[in-house]
Amino acid sequence: MAELGAHLTAASAGDDRPSIFEAVAQDSLMAAVKPALQHLVKVLAESNPGRYGFLWHWFDEIYVLLDLLLQQHYLARCSASFSENFYSLKRIPMGDCTQQPLATAGLPKRQHWKSLLLLVLVPYLKGKLEKLVTSLREEDEYSIHPPSSSWKRFYRAFLAAYPFVNMTWEGWFLIQQLCYILGKAQHHSPMLRLAGVRLVRLTAEDIQVLEKKLAGATSSQTHTIKTQVQSAVRKVLGGIAFSLSTGLSVSVFFLQFLDWWYSSENQETIKSLTALPTPPPPVHLDDGAGSALLPKLKTVCPLCRKIRVNATALSTSGFVFCYRCVYHYVKAHQRCPVTGYATELQHLVKLYSPES
Repeated sequence: MAELGAHLTAASAGDDRPSIFEAVAQDSLMAAVKPALQHLVKVLAESNPGRYGFLWHWFDEIYVLLDLLLQQHYLARCSASFSENFYSLKRIPMGDCTQQPLATAGLPKRQHWKSLLLLVLVPYLKGKLEKLVTSLREEDEYSIHPPSSSWKRFYRAFLAAYPFVNMTWEGWFLIQQLCYILGKAQHHSPMLRLAGVRLVRLTAEDIQVLEKKLAGATSSQTHTIKTQVQSAVRKVLGGIAFSLSTGLSVSVFFLQFLDWWYSSENQETIKSLTALPTPPPPVHLDDGAGSALLPKLKTVCPLCRKIRVNATALSTSGFVFCYRCVYHYVKAHQRCPVTGYATELQHLVKLYSPES
């Protein structure tokens, strides 16, 4: 412990090298933003599926586009990601540099595009992979008609191997952080190594140049139509990115609080039935468009209009369908066929009659 404390003190005593606490804190900043925004979008989608449902359905794609715009703005302007700039850090190319380039100089094109792809694309693909694993596990658990034997063997092998792959990925990051703490590496994250950059603190000269650049951008004038159009496009994109970054900076504490509140033990409460909107009684469907979906006979499925087979109720609305009908419908639309309430596969409840 004494040796580790000595290494931490030596690491934090450097002029330009950020401590492990600063490096990990800037990583956790963006990691806390997405779950909090995702929860807000989920609340909106559950309150009004018709108006805000598309935000929940395309949340990952919308978020990655906004993240791409935000990170591109900060990499070009400050040679750092949003979270790195928030903690007064910047990226410089790897190697022995006698004099560090200013933050406003930007990164070389190779390191710039590598940094952008690793900042935006890798988290997006990792999130998609986790969702794929979750959906495959749910399908394997809830489906009463398993797929063909070859496909079944493939995805079950994939599900069995994924925890080990994920453990290797997380272990890679942990080992890199330990090497950074002990002074054996120049970067705390493998993503920085792949991008060919390392993190350093902003100098006083960097801060002065950034302030002058921000002040001078408003007074600069262009002469040709082409440069005016390019300047207008840059200002629009920069304004959007600046508004996003300002909003994130102001609400970062609120977002982190939401992430803490709705994580771990509180996540189960969110997914419980008490967190879902209480459906109104089916009496309101007597004269509406929804009455056409409800058959007169109670033993008939509202979807296939046949006698129900493997009766299954939706816990979000209480209506009963055939298992296969409602399983495929909920899997495709994520809502109740009758009421339109947001519904997931785990809300399907099999019903068993005394005769069965």
